[in-house]
Amino acid sequence: MSDVSARDAARDKARDRDGAMSMAGMSSERIESDENVWTRRLVTFLRVMAVISIMKGLYHWAQVTGFIGSEEEAFENQSMAWQTATVYFAVIELVAAVGLWLATPWGAVVWLTTVVSMAVIELMFPGIYGGSLTVVALEAVMLGAYLALAWMAARERPP
Repeated sequence: MSDVSARDAARDKARDRDGAMSMAGMSSERIESDENVWTRRLVTFLRVMAVISIMKGLYHWAQVTGFIGSEEEAFENQSMAWQTATVYFAVIELVAAVGLWLATPWGAVVWLTTVVSMAVIELMFPGIYGGSLTVVALEAVMLGAYLALAWMAARERPP
């Protein structure tokens, strides 16, 4: 008799546990785990950078199409180096934005290419866009933030 009552008690306990687990799964409260907190932060950062890349790409396209600037600053009146750099950034910024939004590895690579390209153009060829150290500093801060977040996210996942 004790074996039967022990089995019934174990069955009741399992039923209660299963009921509790199924109710927890049905509850509207979401239990947040701290397992992937850096990965979520990295994806959020990439999405913010995607929005910024879209704005930068559209700005360059506005320069190409003549939506912004005066007649003296028209695309046709600029140097060949300026025109080339502007078209390059108009295309690559929007490509990077798509990849960043999707949080794909190629998106980060394309975005890193745009960051480094802009810094090189500003530092090595100041005649094209004016050589603004502020732009270089902002690009360096964004690059540093990406590298720090990517490193912390990589540390979350075991090899």
